[in-house]
Order: sequence, then C-alpha cells, then structure tokens
Amino acid sequence: MALQVTILKKQLSSISRKRPRVGLLGGSFNPAHAGHLHISRLALELLNLDQVWWLVSPQNPLKKAEGMAPLKDRLNLASTIAKNRNIFVTNLETSFGTIYTIDTITALKNHFPHARFAWIIGADNLIQISRWERWTAIFQSVPVAVFSRPDYSLKALSSIAAKRFAKRRISQLHAAEFIEQGPPAWIFLSIPMSNMSATKIRDQFNNNYKSVDFKKGD
Repeated sequence: MALQVTILKKQLSSISRKRPRVGLLGGSFNPAHAGHLHISRLALELLNLDQVWWLVSPQNPLKKAEGMAPLKDRLNLASTIAKNRNIFVTNLETSFGTIYTIDTITALKNHFPHARFAWIIGADNLIQISRWERWTAIFQSVPVAVFSRPDYSLKALSSIAAKRFAKRRISQLHAAEFIEQGPPAWIFLSIPMSNMSATKIRDQFNNNYKSVDFKKGD
C-alpha cells in the first residue's frame, strides 16, 4: 500500500493547484472498456479535474464472484485502456482492505487530506446506490457526479437517492466549480451517450476477452 500511496502523492504534488481535484471512478472493471474512458475524459473536462483515479475493486459485494476475471487481469486491461496522463489505475481498495465505498472514501481522505475528491457514477448506479452500505454517508463525505446513460437517466432522476438529496443538486451550468461545493452536493451531467458496458461486452463475446478490441467501443 505504501508504494502506491507514495506514487499517487507524488503525482498530486506535481499539480500547481493548492488542493488538487480528483475524480474517483470505482467498479469491478470486468472488463474495463471505452465507456469508462469516455466518462473519465468528460469528467476531467466538465468538472475541471486534475486527475481521475480508477479504483478497481477486488470484489463488488453486490455482484457474484462467478464470471469475475482475476484482479490482476482486470488491472492490466484497465491500464492498457487508460492511456491518459491524467487517468490512473489503482487497486487501492485491495491495499486499504476496504469492501464498501464509504470506507474507501474515508481511507482516501485520510491518506490524501489535501485533495478534493468527487465520486463519479453512471445514472444506473444512482438508481441502486440506496442499496449500498451507508449510502447516505457517501453523499455526506464527497460531492457525487452522476453521468447520464442510455435507458437509465429518467429512472435515476426519480430514484430514492435523487429524491433524498434533491435540494442539494447542483446545476450542470456550474459543473466546473462543482467539486468546490461542500457535501452533500451532487450533479447530473447530460453527456454524449456511449452504449458500451461491461455487461454488454461479456454477453456479446462470452467472456473471451482476448478476442475483443476494447478500445474501439461500439
């Protein structure tokens, strides 16, 4: 853990901003694909972030272990896809020994106290985030940026989480300074759509990852 944290701290130290802005994109990345890269690039631009960290989870507690590629393989593929000097692939959850998002966020804030973090999710996850462990604490800990996704956006905006924190929603017009908002704060970003998803890739190619060019997308 110490080496990975040290490397990330060094990366942050090279940023001129006093409090670097970091977007956190968590998930199984089973597999990583063009959709993850699409959201990350847009987050860097729209939210005026300095970096985006991919937090590759060893095992999502809400997903079955069956069909999950080995962590090493998922990390390697993610690193191949995230060819961007401002996107970093990490296994910090493994290093921290955390299972739940809120515990990971707490550990990150403890290790990187000068960074400003924002949690990045797709509209599909806003629908189900109320099932996550201590989900309201996530909103209380860091700003949450929600990116639109085909077929999910309308349902996401009427979800339990959206209603619970309706008064704390920030207009997309203020996206560039969104991360400066004290939590709870969240923003819904309508973006050019990408139909790529890990589920679609696995279903289409029957888990034969070696035969897929994940960089191309649909």
